[in-house]
Amino acid sequence: MELWDQPALDLVQPAFLSIENDGTGLIGFVAISGSIDCHFDGATGCDFSWEGDDEGSPVSGRGYARLTGDGDLVGRIFFHLGDHSSFTARPFEVD
Repeated sequence: MELWDQPALDLVQPAFLSIENDGTGLIGFVAISGSIDCHFDGATGCDFSWEGDDEGSPVSGRGYARLTGDGDLVGRIFFHLGDHSSFTARPFEVD
């Protein structure tokens, strides 16, 4: 992400973005945890809204993610009335 370095992104847990086939998902980075609601735009990506918690304070926003040829997701996340940042998410295996 352009606004935070990796140690900050992984402050509470390893940063992640997960999207299920039904369009629901979860995000976590820095001290933020939340849920997302994706609307797929074909085979290559989605637009999403999100809401969650940042150290006890409610946060929300929107974003988009597009699948690249190498399997990464690239996109941008927007905080309602606040910052926005590009991101790249790479696939990983969950134990």
